[in-house]
Amino acid sequence: MTRSLTIVIGALIMLAMATLVLVALPYRQLEAETPPAALKPYTLAELRGRATYVSMGCVYCHSQQPREATLGPDAIRRWGRPSVPTDYAYDYPQLLGVSRTGPDLFNIGARQPSTDWHLAHLYQPRSVTPGSVMPAYPFLFKVAAHPGPNDKVVSLPPQFAPTAGAAVATQEALDLVAYLTSLDHTYPVTTAISGASR
Repeated sequence: MTRSLTIVIGALIMLAMATLVLVALPYRQLEAETPPAALKPYTLAELRGRATYVSMGCVYCHSQQPREATLGPDAIRRWGRPSVPTDYAYDYPQLLGVSRTGPDLFNIGARQPSTDWHLAHLYQPRSVTPGSVMPAYPFLFKVAAHPGPNDKVVSLPPQFAPTAGAAVATQEALDLVAYLTSLDHTYPVTTAISGASR
């Protein structure tokens, strides 16, 4: 047997082992898990908002996975109970996040259920959170000299409001807020994996 053939066979064995440990065993362990009764599938507006969340790269600064108290101060920050696999039953892809430049959003819908707050935060984050490093997203809004009766006008402090007219949320902004306010995982869960209820 040549050296290159030995390397190829060894690499294939390592790949098979990694696939078994990282894909097959977790899949088998989780396939019997069912979503908690309180967890509902996303509505069409929430799915559109989730797509906007992904396209704007929100996941690069916000996580959606509170950790156990032994792993960090997430409970002290009031980000909610640690997440469990069934919390993500309707999420594809899962938006766990890779960084926490901003707060964890796993329970932002419970912590901040106000649509008006979220719209103002998206239009100009510093209007509701002084010192925020989050960028503003004014392109999710239009400035209307005379908003219509069906327009959602953003409530802003005078120093952040447009100089002429009013900021009106686009459908894209409303869908994004619908997604954010749907992130409420405050229901109790029991998992077969941990065998414990929280």
